[in-house]
Amino acid sequence: MQALLTIAVRAARKAGDFVLRESNHIKAIDSKSTHDYVTNVDTAAEQLIIQTISNAYPTHSFLGEESGKTGDAEYQWVIDPIDGTTNFIRKIPHWAISIACKHKGKTQVGVVYDPSKEELFTAVKGRGAQVDGKKMRVSNTKGLEHALLATGFPFRNESKLEKYLEIFGKLFPHCSDMRRAGSAALDLAYVAAGRIDGFWEYGLSPWDTAAGALLVQESGGMISDMQGDPKFEESSSILAANPKAFKAMLKIINS
Repeated sequence: MQALLTIAVRAARKAGDFVLRESNHIKAIDSKSTHDYVTNVDTAAEQLIIQTISNAYPTHSFLGEESGKTGDAEYQWVIDPIDGTTNFIRKIPHWAISIACKHKGKTQVGVVYDPSKEELFTAVKGRGAQVDGKKMRVSNTKGLEHALLATGFPFRNESKLEKYLEIFGKLFPHCSDMRRAGSAALDLAYVAAGRIDGFWEYGLSPWDTAAGALLVQESGGMISDMQGDPKFEESSSILAANPKAFKAMLKIINS
């Protein structure tokens, strides 16, 4: 798996350098749906990632946010070239490149790279997670009284807004504070690094969460949908946190 990680990191850094160079040369901004944007830089960065990986693993398949699914191999790479495109467009330096490799549907390697801050979050299944080469663990905050939580608005599915606001109203009185920073991949990486105690959101896609979820799990965190089902990728929601915050959040959400 180390070879897979090496290629994932290479692809993420290459794409990060490219995106930073092109950040002042955005030629086109299209709307995929209400509030959901893509630029020429997103699509070019995704192709760069795919090409870099294909050079090493020509038989592997891909699932990309911009290009969709290509191929049907045992090894599949799940890619978000810019998670937090709205931040990127607005020159808010909080977005990331997310790359995960799955084998027979199970995530084996995850990389979340923040080019603006030059932070690299990596995980290999069964071997732990690191940030810039240093082992990372979820926080040890007990319960929610002193917990900092993160979330994301359900902008892709406004039908979830009422339920989202209900859950926000349940959680907010019990925690220290809440953040909405605009990149699910980085929110999950920050949970893994112990910077945020818990994260929850509706309406995410596999490329938003595949790498970050492995980071959380390999850092000792817990992850499920908002009903506690570990098959969160088959659901419309995600909940990730350190074990004690996770249990507290799940109890309050479903009360």
